[in-house]
Amino acid sequence: MRHKRAGLHLSRTPAHRKALFSNLVAALLNYERIRTTEVKAKEVRRLAERAITWARRLGPVLTKKPEKRTDEEKARMVHAMRMALRSVRDRQAVLKLFEEIGPRFLTRHGGYTRIMKLGPRPGDAAPMSLLELIPAEVVAEKPEPKESQAKGKGKPKKEPAEKSKAKEPAEKPKKAAPAPKRSVPKAAGKKELSARKPSGAAVRRAPRGKRGGGE
Repeated sequence: MRHKRAGLHLSRTPAHRKALFSNLVAALLNYERIRTTEVKAKEVRRLAERAITWARRLGPVLTKKPEKRTDEEKARMVHAMRMALRSVRDRQAVLKLFEEIGPRFLTRHGGYTRIMKLGPRPGDAAPMSLLELIPAEVVAEKPEPKESQAKGKGKPKKEPAEKSKAKEPAEKPKKAAPAPKRSVPKAAGKKELSARKPSGAAVRRAPRGKRGGGE
């Protein structure tokens, strides 16, 4: 029976194994991505998620400024950092855990990391994997519909082009321009006009029966 025998030995002494896992967890928190063998990645994920859980349990205390925290909240913060230092022996990595990584996973309950297989390593054909932290979830903002924007601003809606054309009165057909009249000089009177036209008595025509005959 394997009582209290969790984890793998990896052919190392306990001190060597603890130092190895501590360095891998610190590298994961600092760079948020490491490349190692599949067996090591599975063991490191267990320790890394445990450390992230210590930071996430503080809740809204992480988002507060240090000056605004109460004495009780400061005590909780110190206790959580000391518990995380048991598996991560890098103080810089622990500070990043409580300042950046912890607030990122406040709404997530477990599953902070993921493993992607990369294939065998050249030389000894050891299966390699990529262990990384899950990026922050970004929710895209939906644009407001145009109708609601127009109602809020109070602008009248634009009518479609067809309706606006139908409402416009039909244009009347243009009349043809009248022919220009001959202008008569104002100085010319009735006498001059009568002098220009020959009188009916002066003009004589020959009768129809006689051609070329005189009187």
